[in-house]
Amino acid sequence: MAENIQSKAYAGKDDSGKLSPWSFERRPVGDNDILIDIKYCGVCHSDIHQIKGHWGPQQYPQVPGHEIVGIVAAVGKNVTNFKVGDRAGVGCMVDSCMDCESCNGGEEHHCDKGETIMTYGYLEESSPTGISQGGYSNNIVVTEHFAIKIPDSIKLEEAAPLLCAGITTYSPLMKANIKKGDKVGVAGIGGLGHVAIKLAVSKGAEVYAFTTSESKREDCLEFGAKEVVVVNSPEDLQPLRGKLDYMISTVPYAYEMSSYIDCVKPYGYFTQVGQPIGGELTINNFNMIFNRVNFNGSLIGGIPETQEVVDYCAENKIYPEIQMIEPEMTNEIWEKVVNKEARYRYVIDMSTL
Repeated sequence: MAENIQSKAYAGKDDSGKLSPWSFERRPVGDNDILIDIKYCGVCHSDIHQIKGHWGPQQYPQVPGHEIVGIVAAVGKNVTNFKVGDRAGVGCMVDSCMDCESCNGGEEHHCDKGETIMTYGYLEESSPTGISQGGYSNNIVVTEHFAIKIPDSIKLEEAAPLLCAGITTYSPLMKANIKKGDKVGVAGIGGLGHVAIKLAVSKGAEVYAFTTSESKREDCLEFGAKEVVVVNSPEDLQPLRGKLDYMISTVPYAYEMSSYIDCVKPYGYFTQVGQPIGGELTINNFNMIFNRVNFNGSLIGGIPETQEVVDYCAENKIYPEIQMIEPEMTNEIWEKVVNKEARYRYVIDMSTL
């Protein structure tokens, strides 16, 4: 296909955080590309942060969305892993150098040459708009290596959140070698946090859910949490000080971290995956030198691990809790996400665009 692909989308035109309809063009389908007709796209808090410029100045118009699933509509002549009619997904990145040690090792998101192209808002020479454009749209063109196969045993709309919320929590949980009987804390029970609970429970862990929303208590227990801690002040965390083997935090804003970190045993690990405005976190180092907890951050996961989590969830019937919405509802829904009203992942029906 030598011609640019016509696309329709909801895009941010400035940093107001308001989206509106936009028509644009994507690159032609190249020899190693596939064209996906997008059926569904999950709504991630990252979409809001980025379009609002919370992580730095942005180029507009910009189409957010990196939990993309749909049906393959065309393939390039060199494509071997997909055929027209296949179910396919695209997560948080669409390209990298594919020549360095990290890329060859399945960690394309940590490209040693710094050439990872995230799904939206990144400079992309092949894009007619100059930047990558995401999944709040009716189609996407992507190199086949960066497309994920969606098993028939999971609904497309339920698979969508796994491409960000799933891999973002699965990767650090697996690197922490979570096993049966481990006491695992999950802080922030939203789109990522509720999936983290389900994943940790599936590995046999005792999960302790930390939330500031009393209304989420019963849900957390239904997801499999052993205990729910509703946090109104740091004092609420004291009973669990030094009790957990591991904790993952999905909180997407700066918050008082030290009291959460203190819940982990000495020499245990605390992983922050939620990304605050400007990326800035404040940690009380007095607490850290006494609690002896290892703090780390985590991004997403590579393509092989993303395929792994999708396959794992499909096989083990681990499904995100989703609420379906229409494209024109995105501005209203973004406000609900910011106000912690999501239960737990909004998924846009892009087939109605």
